[in-house]
Amino acid sequence: MTAPPPRIRQDARSRPAPRGDPVTASGGDTQHDIRRRNLARVLRTVAAGGPLSRPAVAARIGLTRAGVAPLVEELLRAGLLVETGRAATGGRGRPGGQLAVNDRGPAGLGAEIGVDHLAVCAVDLRGRVRARVAAGAANRHSAPGPVLRRLSALLAEVTAGLAAEGLRPAGLTVAVPGLVARGSTTVVHAPNLGWRAADLAPDLAGAWLPGHEDALPLTVENEAHLGALAELWLGEGEGRPVPPPDFVHVSAEAGIGAAVVVDGQLLRGARGFAGELGHVPVYPDGPVCDCGGRGCLEQYAGERAVLRAGGLAPEGAAGVPAGPGARIGLLARRAADGDAATVGALREAGTALGIALAGAVNLLDPRAVVLGGALAELAPWVLPSLGRELTRRTAVAAADGRGGGPVVTVSRLGADGPLLGAAHAALRTVLDDPLNSLTPAHSPRN
Repeated sequence: MTAPPPRIRQDARSRPAPRGDPVTASGGDTQHDIRRRNLARVLRTVAAGGPLSRPAVAARIGLTRAGVAPLVEELLRAGLLVETGRAATGGRGRPGGQLAVNDRGPAGLGAEIGVDHLAVCAVDLRGRVRARVAAGAANRHSAPGPVLRRLSALLAEVTAGLAAEGLRPAGLTVAVPGLVARGSTTVVHAPNLGWRAADLAPDLAGAWLPGHEDALPLTVENEAHLGALAELWLGEGEGRPVPPPDFVHVSAEAGIGAAVVVDGQLLRGARGFAGELGHVPVYPDGPVCDCGGRGCLEQYAGERAVLRAGGLAPEGAAGVPAGPGARIGLLARRAADGDAATVGALREAGTALGIALAGAVNLLDPRAVVLGGALAELAPWVLPSLGRELTRRTAVAAADGRGGGPVVTVSRLGADGPLLGAAHAALRTVLDDPLNSLTPAHSPRN
């Protein structure tokens, strides 16, 4: 008798979580809620700073050693934590073990559906990338079914590799370049894919995870939203400070998307559609856009628009490469070589971006604007004109008296942001709610 295919479930707990401890924000004060919250605090503390002793964990989260002890034992039994050697306690009693997250425990799966590529990534409890595969794919105007079957093959490849390393998927988050209905797995509209009202769950509930009898949490999310969450969670490093709690994240591939983070939380909007910067009109009498509007930002700063303006259109013509990031790379090389048409096209794209962003800055007053995705690679030629428009058009810059306003920065994650954001969002189903994943297990003691 063959095992049933895995049941994919869309769970509120699988939604990407904000910075901080969302369990704490729930307001629950029952014993069950307190235990859930404290388990999450212990696990997140060890994941972020381990290996740590029990006293160190207790000090960092503000609990007594006696209060931390049963929580640690529960996480050890569940296989989420392991002990790695001994450390002096600094007091009476036997030395305690150093605690670390289990390298052979849960993993977060992230997948990305792009116009010309598919990708899958897995991260462990430490946040390390343990597997990653990508493949070129002509997804524009392809039906969802064939695209999702190809994606399932990549998921099967990654999960087979995880199983060989003793890792198990804890959830799957899929990044898509389109509108996703809030709290659902349905892509309402993805203009650059040609998809409308496409529910991804049925096609992803296939045999790519054989033998997995439990429901696997599934989240489908806009790729720009996940890029912003990746910036929030992973943007620090390489000389960069912790990202501010309020910023607008702008990314580009075939289209242009944005996401707004306010007080460390993603602003989704009533239906989950917030951030459609690419369809903000910058020149109202401009050309008709795929969305049905006129003069949208994508008509001036989207990939196809810049290729045309740089003399490299139509897409797929001789000399224009195909594949993930290839056309953006070509634009960057031509601009670096001083090609006048390309430099001019990128300057005009920056101007259009600055006009569109000025409205968002005036409305929201963010601390920063972050350029991610393909814009990170093209930033040297886009930023000057973008910055000029923001300075000219934002009230906050005038009120500041020093030409201030938001800082414009470039994401260090670049085009990897949405995929990494997807994998980490899936992982946070465990970090933010260990109770949801606790199963009897024997954790290795080293």
